[in-house]
Amino acid sequence: GLFAGGEEPVLSSEMSRRDRRAVSRMLRVIAETFFAAGAKEVFLPVLGGVRSMLRRDLRVLAYHRVRASQPDDRFAFDVELVSASAAQFRAQMQWIVTRMHPVSMREVLDALDGGAALPRDAVVVTFDDGYDDNHSVAFPILRELGVPATFFVSTGHIESGMPYRYDWLVHMICRTDATRLVAPEIGVDAAIPPALAGRRKLAEHVLDRIKVLDNAGQVALMDRLEREWSLPRGASPDDCRPMRWEHLREMQEAGMEIGGHGVHHRMLAKLSRADMVAELRECKRALDAELPRPAFALSYPVGGMDAVDAEVVAASRDAGFRLACTYVSGTWRVSDAERFLIPRLPVERIMGDAFFAAMVALPEVFRYPSRVRVA
Repeated sequence: GLFAGGEEPVLSSEMSRRDRRAVSRMLRVIAETFFAAGAKEVFLPVLGGVRSMLRRDLRVLAYHRVRASQPDDRFAFDVELVSASAAQFRAQMQWIVTRMHPVSMREVLDALDGGAALPRDAVVVTFDDGYDDNHSVAFPILRELGVPATFFVSTGHIESGMPYRYDWLVHMICRTDATRLVAPEIGVDAAIPPALAGRRKLAEHVLDRIKVLDNAGQVALMDRLEREWSLPRGASPDDCRPMRWEHLREMQEAGMEIGGHGVHHRMLAKLSRADMVAELRECKRALDAELPRPAFALSYPVGGMDAVDAEVVAASRDAGFRLACTYVSGTWRVSDAERFLIPRLPVERIMGDAFFAAMVALPEVFRYPSRVRVA
């Protein structure tokens, strides 16, 4: 399997974003039914304690965005990348501090390299992409509560301030005046609904389908829609803005870690070998040039099993990274064999307090399902 020596993640070859969300809603109902209110404080710690005696592994939480509030109808970007509101995130971090053992990615690396073993119930907090709400909303909460975190950033967007391509694709579908989306490259010929909710559902489907294409095909399709709909990418609007280098320096100086997420947020396994190697090396070079401490950790953009392969792993190591995270759902029995294939536990905005606590305490039952795309 992909994860030699560890537990194979539960995967579905046909599970779309919508399907995963339906599963998550079911898990949320179960969690809220069995672990609501006082039960969460009594039974989950007992069950989690039994688990920790039987299984010693690392939980790596994966976030994207933390906004001051949940997105409303004015938000015309990918709502599925909003992992939590500020209030949700604060409650989640307080649970981690109270019930678990938050550790830094540096401590994980040290343990891998023969240093001190990680404590039981160790948890690492990570963020992907590099949205500016990571700095303005999440970072102050982490600093206040004393929780270390690693922020994986796409350096080209930090440099340019441009919105991420997949985000802009969603934005175009949400805002275009066109009445039909015709994309034979991905088998889509669909009316564009007038209501935002319908447009978001269409965007979900298009995002899943476009990621089956190689990088050149993805770029060609998105460029064509920009031209046809007269919606060219420009400097990022308020709702989809990357962080800047000064934000990352401030966060690193406060004890946070900054890792790589490529240059242009491309699916590395969909690139030519030369472009893939350049994407990794230039990302590492930019981080080391701009930040006081060199980067040692990487998160593969998109991060599913179609975004990373053996060549990507080897090139990541050769670029100077010392460990790397996927977006495959699961926990990690810390081992050198998997240091470049670390699974994570995605955090989603539909998670209430009980669902989040249940996922962290009992990830085998309550973790968010992974996705494998089928061409």
